[in-house]
Amino acid sequence: MARTITPVADLVAAARARIREIETADAIAMLDDPDVVIVDLRDVRERKREGFIPGSFHCPRGMAEFWVDPQSPYFKEIFGEPKTFVFHCASGWRSALTTATLKDMGFEAAHIRNGFGDWKKQGGPVAFDDREKN
Repeated sequence: MARTITPVADLVAAARARIREIETADAIAMLDDPDVVIVDLRDVRERKREGFIPGSFHCPRGMAEFWVDPQSPYFKEIFGEPKTFVFHCASGWRSALTTATLKDMGFEAAHIRNGFGDWKKQGGPVAFDDREKN
């Protein structure tokens, strides 16, 4: 029996149509804003290999919904702060889906449209943590 699968690209397009997207240059300009928290959804191995946005908060993709929910035993206090949250992944697909899901939960956030790859391409600062290097 053949399965009918909605292509992930369609899900990302639908998410992007209803969330706030931030262009890379605008995200770079927001980096020093104390009212903005940039949230990195990428896997720890991606952060180790590619680096990360200085000062970003790491929230693995699989934990985002749990970490933002104050009723969850996994809630992280940072998500209770009155800040603007800007999520990102490598290319903008995971962060679009995450931002849409969080919006469904009532948590307003934005995402960097083209992700960390474009951040690096446009000359955004990149940090490496010696503890994450091998």
